[in-house]
Amino acid sequence: MRFYRRLTPIKAISFDLDDTLYSNFPVMMATDAKMIRYFAHQLPDHPNGEYDYHFWYTFRTQALNLDATLSHDVGALRLQSYYLGIQSLGFSSTVAMNMAEQALSYFVKQRSNFTVPEPVHHLLKQLKKQWPIIAISNGNVDTKAIGIHQYFDAIYHAGAHQGLQLKQKPDADMFQRTCQQFNIQPAQLLHVGDCGVNDVYGAIRFGCQTAWVSSYDVGQPITALPTMELTDVVELQRLITSI
Repeated sequence: MRFYRRLTPIKAISFDLDDTLYSNFPVMMATDAKMIRYFAHQLPDHPNGEYDYHFWYTFRTQALNLDATLSHDVGALRLQSYYLGIQSLGFSSTVAMNMAEQALSYFVKQRSNFTVPEPVHHLLKQLKKQWPIIAISNGNVDTKAIGIHQYFDAIYHAGAHQGLQLKQKPDADMFQRTCQQFNIQPAQLLHVGDCGVNDVYGAIRFGCQTAWVSSYDVGQPITALPTMELTDVVELQRLITSI
């Protein structure tokens, strides 16, 4: 744990999920391979190879051109990309949507098929005794499936949420909702995340304190100094005795 700024009293801690509490890159690589096999069984033979990223990217771009707000909802964007791609193969609109929904459900199940390290469970249990714990994620991992749902007092995923459309970090929507729900000032929220832009810059811009998790080395580099840097998220355990 390395401090770059003085940590002032906090009243809540928010966490990014992917590549902060666990390594997500190998999970996504494995999931991408499973989706190729899934579509190979569900769709006609691909004339040019596989139904991989290159095939779906065209329809992802098309979906965003039709509705730019999908850029803030990874699940809805993936669903629409699947729908447009499947429909392009000659399936009716109804069948294409049904197949797209089934594919998205399979994707979320597979990308949530892993075990969170036991030290992270212990960390969240201990922190929860002292502060409200909130999840703030641009992604769509199933927190129940990975066994950490019970630790959070609130969980925000970018996109449609309880009748609202929450923009992805670094936009302030999810930080703002957290502070409103728990009746705290931005400076009283410590946000923990791996991305130098989405997590660190986004939280600092809103006025929060930040802990940058650099252990998995997949997030964008920092452009503003966080309050602290963690080589492992479990180092936050030290906060319990230091504050």
